[in-house]
Amino acid sequence: MQKENQASKYAPANRLTGVSEYYFSKKLKEVAQMNAEGKNVISLGIGSPDMPPSEQTVSTLCQEAQNADGHGYQPYVGIPELRKAFAGWYQQWYNVELNPNTEIQPLIGSKEGILHVTLAFVNPGEQVLVPNPGYPTYTSLSNILGAEVVTYNLKEENGWMPDFEELEAMDLTRVKLMWTNYPNMPTGANATPELYEKLVDFARRKGIIIVNDNPYSFILNDKPLSILSVPGAKECCIEFNSMSKSHNMPGWRIGMLASNADFVQWILKVKSNIDSGMFRAMQLAAAKALEAGEDWYASNNQNYRNRRQLAGEIMEALQCTYDDHQVGMFLWGKIPASCTDVEELTEKVLHQARVFITPGFIFGSNGARYIRISLCCKDEKLAEALERIKEMNKNK
Repeated sequence: MQKENQASKYAPANRLTGVSEYYFSKKLKEVAQMNAEGKNVISLGIGSPDMPPSEQTVSTLCQEAQNADGHGYQPYVGIPELRKAFAGWYQQWYNVELNPNTEIQPLIGSKEGILHVTLAFVNPGEQVLVPNPGYPTYTSLSNILGAEVVTYNLKEENGWMPDFEELEAMDLTRVKLMWTNYPNMPTGANATPELYEKLVDFARRKGIIIVNDNPYSFILNDKPLSILSVPGAKECCIEFNSMSKSHNMPGWRIGMLASNADFVQWILKVKSNIDSGMFRAMQLAAAKALEAGEDWYASNNQNYRNRRQLAGEIMEALQCTYDDHQVGMFLWGKIPASCTDVEELTEKVLHQARVFITPGFIFGSNGARYIRISLCCKDEKLAEALERIKEMNKNK
């Protein structure tokens, strides 16, 4: 009783009201418990690449980690070698010229960047536009920081693109940022030059900053695009990129953002008061990873292409439909009309077939009749997942 009374004196900050533990944090604990009980769950949930970075990347890390002088604090702006490598990568693949000294900021992953950008540009009570469906962190971090979230619709009938007529009709007077994510997660919709041109025009006319989250443009995508390739985009846009997806480095936590020098400097004011620079050997290895040639990306994508075929067969076994033109490391499918609730389906698959698939509702209400399958799983495991689901269907 005394312990209970003592605990009641304490309460979390008001900013946690309405904010839940991240879905995958909770669900993966359940999956881990099932595995501890010997149930051997196959996880097709998260987008954590299971293939390694290039050999040169790992060799550089090992070699540089032996340098006795390389273990101290590193610059908040990132080392020059990494900034130059990012600039060269953007020039080579996106045809975008960036000043490595003033227009690039390395990040400890893109999720960190969402925090820093929101703190740098949005006052409590101001609004941010967030896609529905979209990455849940855009919403949760905005809520934690006291911003007001206004969702905008992405719908299958519009190719999962923003409805600009709907956006034009909205009251945008308090909106500071608009989050976009193309190639899109979770839907796999690809970016087009026309989409980026419309977004830049919209941002300029409305005085809104577009933040385009762009980690998937090298996965099953023939033509990587950057919103910064639109003339004048740097004036009103920020773009994130991440080495987690494109270079098989999710645990390394290395990303970047690019924009005009003023925006980068304002974001650095926040970042430099919150965290520190990354381990020097990791930055040098990341710079080496960015030198990868077309053959490396092609080999990576051949693995994803094989897995995509198996994921499509899983969708069909679940009687889900999907657009074959999706890009990225997931497959997004619509559940059959006979299914009343997506979570009912994913829970059945988890507990009867012992396969973890993501229900689309976690990305927003427009995802309520969809599921997402990750391609970050070996072919043999995907094939086994398919057989388990077929067996589940037989035992209805």
